[in-house]
Amino acid sequence: MKRGRIAAAPISWGVCEVPGWGHQLDPRRVLDEMAGLGVTASEFGPDGFLPGPLLAERGITAVGGFVPVVLHEEAYDPLPRVRAALGRFAAAGAGTLVLAAATGADGYDERPELPPEAWRTLLRRLDEVAGAAAAEGVTAALHPHVGTLVEGPDEVARVLDGSGVGLCLDTGHVLVGGGDPVALARKAADRVAHVHLKDVDTARAEKVAAGSATYSAAVAAGLYRPLGSGGLDLDGLVEALEAAGYQGWYVMEQDTVLDREPPPGGGPVADVAASLRWLDAV
Repeated sequence: MKRGRIAAAPISWGVCEVPGWGHQLDPRRVLDEMAGLGVTASEFGPDGFLPGPLLAERGITAVGGFVPVVLHEEAYDPLPRVRAALGRFAAAGAGTLVLAAATGADGYDERPELPPEAWRTLLRRLDEVAGAAAAEGVTAALHPHVGTLVEGPDEVARVLDGSGVGLCLDTGHVLVGGGDPVALARKAADRVAHVHLKDVDTARAEKVAAGSATYSAAVAAGLYRPLGSGGLDLDGLVEALEAAGYQGWYVMEQDTVLDREPPPGGGPVADVAASLRWLDAV
């Protein structure tokens, strides 16, 4: 894997779209620390956090971003929101729209079960969104995500079988949701359009799966670890994807919750640096 295919994401600096997630850093600090580490590509983060011109000023390529959107409600049309995001992505040269099947509520600690008719709507809308993205030269990729309507392995399989949308393989969310990210990489490599690389404290992941800890509390307590220091077989995952011919981005993500402004040179930047060292070794 070459540095030219590695990107960062603001969530590694604790910047998140969820209200009340934690202390939110200024975008210029996040970008300055990315650039100081030699990072040359990034996702946008929450809507409007890293506009294309701010990235370009520091020589950082925009690769895409995370857009949670309601897809299962027949009375709600997601395309206007999606097209607004696509306009921003296309203007910045970003090629990947990372979708999540949002529940419609804030946060990722609870989610409903969907009846069959809502599943049919969700799958149809995924194809509609993918088509709208393709018309703008952008690839849509569905992100299995804890606390959304596509979380566990059965739901991922339902999306892969029932729609043509690409897959954003997030190693951490797949594991916390009860799946095996390496097995998924081997089974569905032809559908993987984007990768979020996370490492996971598996003991904390088990608490989330068992319902003894909420997802947000587990993240705040250190659910995600610098790459190579958790319990995931990331070497095996990268090997499986590369052997299958994957040519896309690997986005480093260590979802973090900050309770205050870190001192200069402190805070999340040290963990991102550790992840980069692991990736360089790979």
